[in-house]
Amino acid sequence: MSITLTKTQEIFIQTKLQTGKYGSAEEVLEVALRLLDEYDRADRQWIDSVRVKIDAAVAMSEHTPPIDGETFIAGICDRFRQARESKQGYTN
Repeated sequence: MSITLTKTQEIFIQTKLQTGKYGSAEEVLEVALRLLDEYDRADRQWIDSVRVKIDAAVAMSEHTPPIDGETFIAGICDRFRQARESKQGYTN
């Protein structure tokens, strides 16, 4: 496989090589690709986790009576206010 790098990418790799931490451009790219793979896997795990939480919330909502938006927002505001008040109690 042949890859053409931009000037910015070349400078980035050269800068990494100058630190002495990497022995070759291939090593820099290997580390970069490994990190990209880790990032993609973490992203996938996060998405899966959110899906599980959404599915759980949907399932719970099927057994919970509906609530109007104003009551819902008031409940959220109350929880934020209580959390803020409890934090202020710790800092005084």
